[in-house]
Amino acid sequence: MLGVGDKFPPFRLKGVVSNNLKEAFRETANDSYPGKWLVLFFWPKDFTFVCPTEIVGFGKLHGEFAKRNAQLLGASTDSEFVHLAWRQQKEELATLPYPMLSDVKRELSAALGVIDRNEGVAQRACFIVDPQGVIRFAMATDLRIGRNPEEVLRVLDALQSGELCPASWRPGQQTIKVS
Repeated sequence: MLGVGDKFPPFRLKGVVSNNLKEAFRETANDSYPGKWLVLFFWPKDFTFVCPTEIVGFGKLHGEFAKRNAQLLGASTDSEFVHLAWRQQKEELATLPYPMLSDVKRELSAALGVIDRNEGVAQRACFIVDPQGVIRFAMATDLRIGRNPEEVLRVLDALQSGELCPASWRPGQQTIKVS
């Protein structure tokens, strides 16, 4: 798996941004959001049980990520048509405020090294990428375990502070000053 300090690989993926079939699909690339931080997370499969809890959790914090000049992007190895069907069927996904990207060819997930060896799908991985395209945070959990979107936001805050931040640091708290 690529990690902190690595360059995030270039990508161009189809994504779902709406439930309206005429405007549902949009191509997204790593250069689609110049000057922004990217927060890209993968989930293993659509129409499952843990995945929507994370997707919705990130969606609830979309405005907070946007205030920090960060673009949320979610992705799985399912097709854009499966994403659309899931959004249309699952009420809490219907108004998702960020793209659901389709890595059906597994090009991005393979380049990042997050394809699960046993299941052949993307692992439950998350990356924070700075505006220069450098990975500043990378995490993967067991397929059965959901992530905490608030922790990802906290890490973004710490990264953007430019300071040494102790464990569990939050904005407004003391950072570490080295004399």
